[in-house]
Amino acid sequence: MANQTERDELSKGPIAWMVKNRVAANLLMIIFLFGGLLMSSQIKQEVFPEFTTDIVRITVPYPGASPAEVEQGIILSVEDAVRGLDGVKRVTSTAFEGSGVVVVELLTSVNEFKLVQDIKNEVDRITSFPEDAERPVVSLVESRRKVVSLMLYGEQSRSALRMLAERIRDDLIQQPGITLVQLGLTPPLEIAIEVPQSELRAYDLTLEQIARKIRETAIELPAGEVRSEGGQILLRTQERRDFGRDFLNIPISSSSSGGIVRLGEIATIEDSFEEADQEAIFNGKPAISIDVFRVGNETPDGVSQAVQAYVDELQSQLPPDIGVSLWNDRSVVFVDRMQLLMKNAALGLILVLILLGLFLEVRLAFWVTLGIPISILGCFLFLPWLDTSINMISLFAFIITLGIIVDDAVVVGENIYEKREQGLSKIQAAIRGAQEISMPVIFAILTNIVAFMPLFFVPGISGKFFRQIPAVVVIVFVISLIESLFILPAHLSHSAPDKALWKKLNKPREYFSEKLNRFIEKVYDP
Repeated sequence: MANQTERDELSKGPIAWMVKNRVAANLLMIIFLFGGLLMSSQIKQEVFPEFTTDIVRITVPYPGASPAEVEQGIILSVEDAVRGLDGVKRVTSTAFEGSGVVVVELLTSVNEFKLVQDIKNEVDRITSFPEDAERPVVSLVESRRKVVSLMLYGEQSRSALRMLAERIRDDLIQQPGITLVQLGLTPPLEIAIEVPQSELRAYDLTLEQIARKIRETAIELPAGEVRSEGGQILLRTQERRDFGRDFLNIPISSSSSGGIVRLGEIATIEDSFEEADQEAIFNGKPAISIDVFRVGNETPDGVSQAVQAYVDELQSQLPPDIGVSLWNDRSVVFVDRMQLLMKNAALGLILVLILLGLFLEVRLAFWVTLGIPISILGCFLFLPWLDTSINMISLFAFIITLGIIVDDAVVVGENIYEKREQGLSKIQAAIRGAQEISMPVIFAILTNIVAFMPLFFVPGISGKFFRQIPAVVVIVFVISLIESLFILPAHLSHSAPDKALWKKLNKPREYFSEKLNRFIEKVYDP
């Protein structure tokens, strides 16, 4: 009769099926553990999540134009073209000398890539741009996070520091594990062309003529800001690629003897920087930052180590009055957060194993404790499908779940242990213990999930930033539920309690239980 009852129990529901089919439970456990381990090496690692910002930037160069001319010729036309598009939340613009920038903020509910294409189409239809205006550049702004910065500083000219920083940037890009390096804390380069008034009078030239000749020769150069200083007229031209020496041989006019007058004969040409209200200082000396970013599958720690190795080699090659230092290494915070997760997980494993081993039994404590790595590693299987990386936010979510995911396994395991103490067989105890407690455990997990669900619906950039918390939490809780109701009962139903190893491990528990029962009988109960 008992055997018939046991067979009836085994045929009821998914819990009973998993208890009966131990191979299925073990296979599911292996998928979560080893699949998660394999996937963990392929998941993108970054300090903070990178995402598009729902902001589109439209840049239109207009060489030689004043801010007022940029506003009238560029800004107003672009604003009128994009303001009426569906999905546009706000339009702001800024007119600079030689260029205009229009920033379009999008609604969070729209398809941003489709809307970017619509904006490009509308801007391309504009026919009222001035003839000298260049082709508009429309781009979706992305949040790109740098990992570490190098501060290059010393008592040298900004030009010398800039040239050395550019060489270091080029060397860093050649290092394995480094892809993107940019210079920061330095004004844009410009080429200053000083034309004395005496030379203008001698060759019967005007600044407009010189500016036109320069533009005809170097069409990408905005040339047009004129200032007078100490009897000289200064013509400033901003340049992104060329050097001042490249302008020496630009023909300007013909001399009275029939020869060609070149720009280098009548003007002083220097490589310099735009005037800026602020200057970077590091350790009391002028400085330039060299920012290193993580790209693709590069890891923050890997990028930082590659930069550190390069800096160690660079130190001996620098002049005595030049220094270089690592600054704001964000990988340190990332590694610390990763180590905190590992430390908390290890501490949780040890505490659960000790406490359950003392109060219940070591075998049960082992299988309950195994639920922690199963839940964490199992989550790694699904993170790529949710476009979620391992970063400061997702690691924080893992740390949150560490104190919760073991609760359901403890409750289920304790109930199975109680059924066995009542005299049921291992299989009956596993099935009944898990089935009795299944609904409370399910609703407890659902309550935790619902508590984090609102973070999925936070709008704007903040929503994209914090959306990884509920993504991680929900997956971990669901896998923890699967492990506690299906994998754990199967393991407890087929464990062999008579093995010598388990007997030795249970001796401390038996001693502790004896002392605890004696305390209850003689001290607590009376």
